Amino acid sequence: MNSLPYLVREAAEPLVGSPSDYDSLVNLVGDARFVLLGEASHGTHEFYRERAQISKRLIVERGFSAVAVEADWPDAYRVNRFVRGASEDVDSVEALSGFKRFPQWMWRNADVLDFIGWLREHNDAQSSDDKKSGFYGLDLYSLYASIEAVLDYLGKVDPEGAGRARHHYSCFEHFGKETETYGWATGFGLTRSCEEEVVKELTALRVREDLPLIAITRDNDKHLEALAYANGATACFPKPVSTTQLVAAIRELCGPKLEPTFA
Repeated sequence: MNSLPYLVREAAEPLVGSPSDYDSLVNLVGDARFVLLGEASHGTHEFYRERAQISKRLIVERGFSAVAVEADWPDAYRVNRFVRGASEDVDSVEALSGFKRFPQWMWRNADVLDFIGWLREHNDAQSSDDKKSGFYGLDLYSLYASIEAVLDYLGKVDPEGAGRARHHYSCFEHFGKETETYGWATGFGLTRSCEEEVVKELTALRVREDLPLIAITRDNDKHLEALAYANGATACFPKPVSTTQLVAAIRELCGPKLEPTFA
């Protein structure tokens, strides 16, 4: 028989709630560096629960060191600092409170809450920081949150650079917090784009590879974080630029150990 129901039935793996449910999937992963887990709909409890179970096994059994999700970088990075024991958030609920932009429920939900709690416990049991797994967002859309993060970082490690960045980002000031207004105004040619200023700031950060040495941090994450925020500010343009610089920075700062488990 070649009917679709028959073919699906023949290929499907039954899930019975057993620890061995995903044995065949984990074995199929082999020595792959990336495993991409999708979903048929956002916010569905069953998909989130099963994806978390698969991710746990990939982290524990296959040594994956990063969970990369379809979420804003700033909000997810707050979670990353929590699961690594490097934040002031007291629990998973507080760590997830940064997700305020619609749709909040996509990541600020009970299944993610449980997974974040598990990941923190897993990391706490590791003997060194390089054995811990992180939690990262792939989206760079949060313009003003990104700008504030860059200024906060530079204010601590490079006050002169903070003044430079403030000057570059001042291009957005007369739009307030309305990124849509900025988009409409530049799209219809009513005002000039801030692209040049933003790219200048990203470039200035990119060449300052000495900054992590004076940052109060365990590793290079803070500089990488600032680079991502600076790059995130370019996401409001029709043709974001200098993404290759961020990729190069990730490779240089993190090396081959940055291995996402799902997107």
